[in-house]
Amino acid sequence: MRLRRGARPAATNPHPPTTPSHPARIAIIGGGPGGLYAAALLKRLRPDRQITLWERNAPDDTFGFGVVLSDETLGGIEHADPVVHAALQQHFIRWDDIDIVHRDTRHTSGGHGFAALGRRRLLEILHARCRSLGVELRFRTEAPYPAWLAETHDLVIAADGVNSSTREAYAQEFRPRLTNHRCRYLWLAADFAFDAFRFEIAETEYGVMQLHGYPYAADTSTVIVEMREEVWRAAGFDGPDISASVERCAKIFSDALGGRPLRANKPAWTTFRTVVNDRWSHGNVVLLGDAAHTAHFSIGSGTKLAVEDALALAACLEERPTLAEALAAYEEERRPVVASTQRAASASLEWFENLSLYLDQPPRQFAFNLLTRSRRVTHDNLRLRDPRFTATVEREFGCPPATPPMFTPFRLRRLTLRNRVVVSPMDMYSATDGVPGDFHLVHLGARALGGAGLVMTEMVCASAEGRITPGCAGLYTEEQAEAWQRVAAFVHSQAPGTALGVQLGHSGRKGSTKLMWEGIDEPLEEGNWPLVAASPIPYRLGSQTPHELTHTQLGAIRAQFVAAARRAARAGFDLLELHCAHGYLLSGFLSPLTNHRTDAYGGPLAARLRFPLEVFDAVREVWPDGRPMTVRISATDWADGGTTAEDAVGIARAFVAHGADAIDVSTGQVVADERPEYGRSYQTPFADRVRNETGVPVIAVGAISSWDDVNSLILAGRTDLCALARPHLYDPNWTLHAAAEQGYEGPGVVWPAQYRAGGRRPRTGRTDDPKPRLTLGS
Repeated sequence: MRLRRGARPAATNPHPPTTPSHPARIAIIGGGPGGLYAAALLKRLRPDRQITLWERNAPDDTFGFGVVLSDETLGGIEHADPVVHAALQQHFIRWDDIDIVHRDTRHTSGGHGFAALGRRRLLEILHARCRSLGVELRFRTEAPYPAWLAETHDLVIAADGVNSSTREAYAQEFRPRLTNHRCRYLWLAADFAFDAFRFEIAETEYGVMQLHGYPYAADTSTVIVEMREEVWRAAGFDGPDISASVERCAKIFSDALGGRPLRANKPAWTTFRTVVNDRWSHGNVVLLGDAAHTAHFSIGSGTKLAVEDALALAACLEERPTLAEALAAYEEERRPVVASTQRAASASLEWFENLSLYLDQPPRQFAFNLLTRSRRVTHDNLRLRDPRFTATVEREFGCPPATPPMFTPFRLRRLTLRNRVVVSPMDMYSATDGVPGDFHLVHLGARALGGAGLVMTEMVCASAEGRITPGCAGLYTEEQAEAWQRVAAFVHSQAPGTALGVQLGHSGRKGSTKLMWEGIDEPLEEGNWPLVAASPIPYRLGSQTPHELTHTQLGAIRAQFVAAARRAARAGFDLLELHCAHGYLLSGFLSPLTNHRTDAYGGPLAARLRFPLEVFDAVREVWPDGRPMTVRISATDWADGGTTAEDAVGIARAFVAHGADAIDVSTGQVVADERPEYGRSYQTPFADRVRNETGVPVIAVGAISSWDDVNSLILAGRTDLCALARPHLYDPNWTLHAAAEQGYEGPGVVWPAQYRAGGRRPRTGRTDDPKPRLTLGS
């Protein structure tokens, strides 16, 4: 195995973790806050332990200057080690405000609550605590090989940072994935204290640069200067003279610094690296802190995560009977917390990478967008922290008084949606010969009565052969059109103000399969129909191989879409969406993973777009001019070599140039071996990018589950409409309840007269019981 310089060769098998979970001999590699705090906790819990910590650098060597810790982390420290907590409290500097300076205007948001101290001071406190407890600290000393430590100690804690040689030595077991990102940053300090957490944007001749600054002592602040790689190179920062870089940064941000200089400690322009490991322990070796995971500095979580890792590891070692169980419990406890933090950090990192997309937003909307970039700060909690700031952002956005952003209207051609909530298309697999029945009437009618501005049908197929399953609905016969007309008439008469949209599509290579609950994507056992696609590539192993469409067949399918669109118009639908996502027929033309054609419909993106655009143009020609058309796309295939976010922007621009009124931005489901990065609102960054790079209205979709998310995304300018699927299966009245929970009564949502008595949340129990006042001893 090839090792990075300084890495240690590993033994084939570390000491097996069959010892009791109270290891007596512990080796810790790395003297950062995580390793030191783990040492102190483990020694305090069992003073008879022999704990040795190796740190290759001197005691006062450190990267960076200040450390920010949350109240939650401090509470854990206080509970576990009051001595360390008391020492930290003496040196913390606290503040509440965030300043955002953009185009010579400063916007301040308060009520946030930060606590910081110098990183060097933090290390000194932890050094003193370790020594007082009897931990052996070996500075300026390389740790022995991890293999030797594993053989001679009961437990080895690898806290050796982002470039962990221990992790690399056991790479086959930990299976690390390292991702370098697009920005360069320089970690600096200024000899004065900012009065707030400060973000400042500089638009230079080379491109956009940003400053992140915060105080960590009464007379000192951390300053991080960051910019994209291409800006960094264009500005000449890639030269060898780092001191010149420091001086130039001080000049670029002289207003923020008040003309003061910047100073550095071992300065180097760095690219942030995200670290993810499939496993955190192997044998009796366990990863902790940055060796196991990293989170971008813009959400200030590196030290926080390492300290919390140490707390969890120490607790699990006390609670579990064997080392193996303890290490498994540690990872089980920490992994979801870390994954959530990494998702937030990734969203923040990507926001700053794409900062140039937002520069022309209205000033306060830009500030709100920055504050909510990680999705951890939301509209609702920002309204609680700083109601005046949030109210000003809402007013500038155009919200009427006492109106949440989600209940502001939105116009597409001649259609005005009374609110920003969309019931996302959801296949119900409940039609008979393509004819929607009573189920569809009740399903879609209930969601229309539930208050959403736009209710979308499932994918309605343009032909019998274009169905996904035998239960899929269609618009290829007059009987089907009449059944849809019944649904549209109900919605328009019983839920006036709610728009009804039809999603028109063709299954392509993903057709002729069982109903979802009988075996999703599994071929029918009998009654199969032949499949067609851009190229003869089966969806997955065991799937039917589709026939590659000829030019004649392409014309026939285009005609089927046109006929279906005509029927949809007569049925009374208010909006038509062309389904070009999720690996179905038109999506199959767009993705390079599913389109291997060598004719005019394959090859570069412009050629792969040709047939979907031909279908769009033909449908747009027959669809009534005043009614809008949208297009759903998969903005990424979540697979190497597939559609990228850059492609998605190009696809969106092409459809808009042909008359699309909005782009419905979904992702994935194009290839079976995709690797989606699931999480809350995980698809919205793609909608954000399409919207802010092209200027086209977008519909965001994907794990948007709360009205707070909807308000946040809309007010930040990341989307225009939000489509929710599963929340509307859980609660058909989701939009009505969102209004009730926010105390909103206005034109953005209307309770049906029959339901008006339920417009307030029911009481759930007694609230008049007196609270206990005394606890009496025996």
